[in-house]
Amino acid sequence: MKKVLVTGGSGFLGKRLKIVKPDWIYISSKDHNLIDKDEVKKMFLEYKDISAVVHLAGKVGGIKANAQHPVDFFYNNILINTYVLNEAHLNGVSRVLSSLSTCAFPDVLDSYPFSEIDIHAGAPAKTNISYGFSKRALFIQSNAYRVQYKHRYSCFCPSNIYGPGEDFNLESSHFVASMIRKFSEARDGDEITFWGTGKPLRQQLFVDDLAKIVPILLEKHNDDLPIIVAPDENVSIKETIEMCRRISGKDVKIKFNGKLDGQYRKDGANDILKKMIPEFEFTSLESGLKITYDWYEKNRKSA
Repeated sequence: MKKVLVTGGSGFLGKRLKIVKPDWIYISSKDHNLIDKDEVKKMFLEYKDISAVVHLAGKVGGIKANAQHPVDFFYNNILINTYVLNEAHLNGVSRVLSSLSTCAFPDVLDSYPFSEIDIHAGAPAKTNISYGFSKRALFIQSNAYRVQYKHRYSCFCPSNIYGPGEDFNLESSHFVASMIRKFSEARDGDEITFWGTGKPLRQQLFVDDLAKIVPILLEKHNDDLPIIVAPDENVSIKETIEMCRRISGKDVKIKFNGKLDGQYRKDGANDILKKMIPEFEFTSLESGLKITYDWYEKNRKSA
């Protein structure tokens, strides 16, 4: 791919992807507002002869933000995805790789880990149903272009992403970033409160691992399945918190508020991915948390 355009270029994954692929074109919301159809048209007119689009842009947030602003998550993501895919098609771009989320998969399934073919087996979790359905719609949109126009539009589905450069705002951040900030700011003897019960299990995916995998998917992943990108580790929220407590060295008490626990399990099978990149080794959760915690400590003001 000679000329690749990345939407969401200033976002969490986009910034880390730029380290791996600095020659690609990275678009942020400051460059073009992707919920405005005319702005998306201007973007494709500005960057002609695009070989491919890596579509990462979207409105994202943690469980609290999803619960409080479901309209924003659905409306913004549906518009962004619709305009980007359609303008790519109208401008002759036959290759688009889009990012989904495991939130697009059903809330409850008969067995775990789920596989790519399970995406339509039930509704997403109520705690982020708007975001989940907007991502599932992106998958349907991509396959519609494959069927009608024979384009190579495909999707990948990462598990929960964390790492350096994430949003550490306590009102909008995901679990790991919020956890790291809380431990960083805590003093010995403090009590730290977390959402839920600590029982749910999560596959936490280190962002730099995903940044290395995306270019491979752009070249190799061309089918109608939403390939799952997730590590083997599936760790409880409580155990993850204990890891971070050890890393921080803080003598603090942990409390769970019992609210908004989210899905108990949402782990996906990575069999297809492993066949594609059998030599790839994921960063262990404890190692990734240590890297992220140290990064936040050094970059607290800007983060």
